[in-house]
Amino acid sequence: MAGRSRGSDQGEDAIVGVSERSLFAMPLPASLPTQSPLVPGSGNQPAPDIPAPIPSPAGRIVRVRRQLGRLSLPRLRNGITAAAELELDRGMGFLLVPVCLAIGAIGYFSLAAEPDFARPVAVVALMGFLAIVSRSWPKTHLFLTAALLCALGLLAAKVETWRTGTQMLGSEISTQLSGRVVSIEEMETGRIRLTIDVTSTARPKLRYAPERVRLSARKIPPEMTAGSLITGYAKLLPPTGPVRPDSYDFSFDSYFAGIGGSGFFLGNPKVVAADDGGMPLSARLSSAIENAREAIADHIRGSVGGAEGEIAAALIVGVRAGIPDEINEAMRRTGIYHIISISGLHMALVAGTIMGLLRGAFALFPDFSARRPVKKYAAAAALLSIAAYLVISGVVVAAERSFIMLAVMLIAVLFDRAALTMRNLAISAIAVILVSPHEVVGPSFQMSFAATAALVGAYAGWADHRAGKTRPPPPKRSLPGFLTRKFLLATGGLAMTSIIAGSATALFAIWHFQRVSPLSLFANLAVMPIVSVVMFLAVASALLMPFGLDAPSLYLMGKGLTAMIAISAWISERSPVDAVGLISQQSVLLVAIALVIATMATTWLRLAALPFALAGLLVVSDTRTPDVLVSEDARLVALPIGGGELAVSRARPNEFTVDNWKRALRSETIILPEMFDKADGQFDIADAVSLPPGAPFYCTDGVCLARHPSGAIIAHVEDRKDTWKACGFADLIIVNDATAYDACHNPLVLVVTKRQLARKGSAAIFFDRQSATGPPTISFAVDSPYRPWHAQRKFSREARGLQPYRKPDKPSAVPAQ
Repeated sequence: MAGRSRGSDQGEDAIVGVSERSLFAMPLPASLPTQSPLVPGSGNQPAPDIPAPIPSPAGRIVRVRRQLGRLSLPRLRNGITAAAELELDRGMGFLLVPVCLAIGAIGYFSLAAEPDFARPVAVVALMGFLAIVSRSWPKTHLFLTAALLCALGLLAAKVETWRTGTQMLGSEISTQLSGRVVSIEEMETGRIRLTIDVTSTARPKLRYAPERVRLSARKIPPEMTAGSLITGYAKLLPPTGPVRPDSYDFSFDSYFAGIGGSGFFLGNPKVVAADDGGMPLSARLSSAIENAREAIADHIRGSVGGAEGEIAAALIVGVRAGIPDEINEAMRRTGIYHIISISGLHMALVAGTIMGLLRGAFALFPDFSARRPVKKYAAAAALLSIAAYLVISGVVVAAERSFIMLAVMLIAVLFDRAALTMRNLAISAIAVILVSPHEVVGPSFQMSFAATAALVGAYAGWADHRAGKTRPPPPKRSLPGFLTRKFLLATGGLAMTSIIAGSATALFAIWHFQRVSPLSLFANLAVMPIVSVVMFLAVASALLMPFGLDAPSLYLMGKGLTAMIAISAWISERSPVDAVGLISQQSVLLVAIALVIATMATTWLRLAALPFALAGLLVVSDTRTPDVLVSEDARLVALPIGGGELAVSRARPNEFTVDNWKRALRSETIILPEMFDKADGQFDIADAVSLPPGAPFYCTDGVCLARHPSGAIIAHVEDRKDTWKACGFADLIIVNDATAYDACHNPLVLVVTKRQLARKGSAAIFFDRQSATGPPTISFAVDSPYRPWHAQRKFSREARGLQPYRKPDKPSAVPAQ
């Protein structure tokens, strides 16, 4: 019985150690021997091992030539068919479900015009019918099922757009606004940012007022909390579009976040009434959670202090508006900014800490642990912990997506399934896509799932590699040797994790942000051990905070964050320039296909990822850099003038816009315009023809002029009446006047007016490189007809060709006769 029990235990251990993919492995052919041959006349003793002859290089070459000679198109086709069938048997079809849904969602958001509901519903119904009737033809059925999933992804995106239906502000306006406070955030600049649900407007009363706005204020009353009714005179601004074509669209983000406008209070807002019983239950619950978050954040800031306190508040409750800009920039340059945003890393560390603490506590009671599934108890507690963490961190999109991913893995543990598998990742992706399809086109979704898929795929491949090898028991080591080995293994695992995740997300980061962190590997190796300790202390602080015993853990957490900030700043100072410019969209698409194949395939078909990856790398620079960029308000023009310099047309340009343009155009230095007084006579508009190539902007008499290195002359005009001054020599004229028109009437001169930019967004201009006399071409950020998140653009005064609103002058008092 003892032997049987021991054998049973060994069998269970063996099953636990088997890779999930090996369960689907094809059996060995019956003709192959599975045991050592027996020697005749020696009973049942196996023959002694005879060392196999070492093949010579010449023999290898002969065999390779023989195998290549056997290759033929029918043989290759049969091999691909067999491998594809094996992939489907191993569950590849289910892994492709989120891929098809994502393709459909991306297709919807890429449409030139908004479709009505009838079309996607009809496509789904048609594809569903064809998929049902084609079950007798497996290949056709598979293709139609994929088409059905793509149609479902498109329909899900359409439903989300219809369900969101955010009322967007159409034009800039000042009004007396009253509303209920949703959230309060302290900015790094000292201002307070308020998210407000609008209840009424006055002076003037807006007929199409947005339901929710985000406003900043210099100061707020101390009694103001989430749920308070407030009022104040505010300047409202419509959501802005991309700062350049093919960049991040703020209108798109505002639409799906429910924010219909932004702006600032012209005075300090006042509290009309505190939280009352007339609020809906959901609003009262949301306000209570928000007030608890703010109270915890204030407690953390008071206990830790400084920038460390702001980062600690960001890690525990997701409040990160007060982190200094220089620290944010240092973390972006070093590639560790993901630490600040609550995402999969934080959720995993919280869940791991809770599970580790509970497993350790259960180990103190061996009798209980032997009778009960304590691992499931720990997983259930970890699931509840990350759910609470999600709520207290504000239910931001990144945290919500990470919660879904980790919850699927913990639920898998509860049902005795492997936690870290591609199937669980696919379930998480399906849930996110169906709930928030717009996330598919955002950098957060793409980078997080790319990194996770690459890590899971690499882990599965390594497990398959180790599963087929017999490993001798590890030799006995001394304590220093044991600790050294563990340290090297942990460092190597962390390095490989950083390399794999960084490689999988690099091209997506370059596409969205035009920047790369060359020293991110070293930064993550140096910082991640500290972050692990900091998150453990964060969990301890959260558990001890209700009892007032969190001071020691918060103190140690602050010291760890001090070290993290110092390391980040030190590496950031030594980091090369991280701006890499624009890359082609085709390269990102090809690399995404390669990533899908490489992470999901389990047979030799994963080699098909190589041509896609190589093609993506070959066309990565197959895009043209704009010669001139123009902001959507027509106030700012910029052009690269060589030597890493970017000339701008305003002495005080918008910092955010200029930073984005610098990365896109691979510029390092901003060259401000030189201002000349007409009376001085130092520069005259007629002197523009003598400007050297690469000259910055020279401004005089309401006109700013610059010469591109190609020789083209750019003019920025403030008043439409001055447009004619540049018609004789300028190749491109930008008029910061909504009432302007093409006063030149010359097909070789491109005139861009404020009205055009208000309707079509920011612009990128390209000069004809083949002919110096050819007209420039222009590309706008917003296409027409408008999608729902851009429909408000046509209502602005500038889009209607009107001047900015000015209050009428008060009539002067008439003296009494």
